Amino acid sequence: MIKADYYEVLSVTRTASDQELKTAYRKLAMQYHPDRNPGNAEAEEKFKECSEAYQVLSDPQKRAAYDRYGHAGVSGVGGNGDPFAGMGDIGDIFGDFFGEMFNMGGGNSRGHASRAQRGRDLRYDHVIEFEEAVFGKEVQVTIRRAEACSTCHGTGTASGRGPSTCSQCQGRGQVRYQQGFFSIARTCSACGGTGSVVTDPCTTCRGDGRQEKQHTLQVKIPAGVEEGTRIRYQGEGDAGRFGGPSGDLYIVLSVKPHAFFEREGNDLHCVIPISFSQAALGAEITIPTLEGDTNLKIGEGTQSGKEFRLRGKGVPYLNEHGRGDLVIQVVVQTPKKLTKLQKELLRQLGESLTVENVPTSRSLFSKVKEMFN
Repeated sequence: MIKADYYEVLSVTRTASDQELKTAYRKLAMQYHPDRNPGNAEAEEKFKECSEAYQVLSDPQKRAAYDRYGHAGVSGVGGNGDPFAGMGDIGDIFGDFFGEMFNMGGGNSRGHASRAQRGRDLRYDHVIEFEEAVFGKEVQVTIRRAEACSTCHGTGTASGRGPSTCSQCQGRGQVRYQQGFFSIARTCSACGGTGSVVTDPCTTCRGDGRQEKQHTLQVKIPAGVEEGTRIRYQGEGDAGRFGGPSGDLYIVLSVKPHAFFEREGNDLHCVIPISFSQAALGAEITIPTLEGDTNLKIGEGTQSGKEFRLRGKGVPYLNEHGRGDLVIQVVVQTPKKLTKLQKELLRQLGESLTVENVPTSRSLFSKVKEMFN
């Protein structure tokens, strides 16, 4: 019998994310679950089929093998008729259906939750200069974070032996009771599902196992970052509780504006005024870049607003080779005050240069300007 394509079974694309796979499976499992379709053999087969598809596609290694070799790459999956084989998160999925962790027909649950807890992720906002964003820099930052308590060494107890087994749930983390077909397991209210309690809390951390401390670390800002860039430092966040992993630290960058350069992607832009004679006769002017001054040649008859592009003088591409460009826009500056001699010279020039002051549309004027560029 030819098996259906797993992606088609779950009605998802081949690029579906883990969350999209889980959402699709939840919907189908709800529809075809045997308890909702008693005696319906077709629904039971559908349920097994979508469960098998999710089992493969939710596992990165199995999914990669399936994408490359098809069903032959995962031929051993689902062959024993157990749609839940190897699906460690099945309790989470069906927990979303019914609001509680449960077993069907009195089977085994996943057991109590681990007391170990992952530490919180932290955010640190850091302001940098415009040039530092372009060329990168290494800086020191100081944060406050939760670290393992120096008194109890993270156990949370004064004795240092760690927490005791919860007497209410006997260490299971759940209190179970029967409700019809289902055996319902509720989280133990005494221990919060961890299966253990602190009976002699540490006086320094009050049973938390952590205390807040100041921490300094070196932060490398790569060339080409921009406003809002986040740099992740794994394990540099709050320490986990009771042996849990530490959270991460996110450095969020804010870039100060430059005096005259504006950034658009990896290109830099600025406006430079030139005189009428420079625009008409041409000239070579000195312009600034982030790496020092350079010369720019202005051609004869340059129109106000013309842009000159200097290749490779912009911002480096983040984590890549190459740089953007520096775009210089020249604007002809009209003098506000003239001497008598300057006025007389301009009158003589004006008599020799005639321009018909006839109205035209903006689009046509733009085309005329391009003819002179």
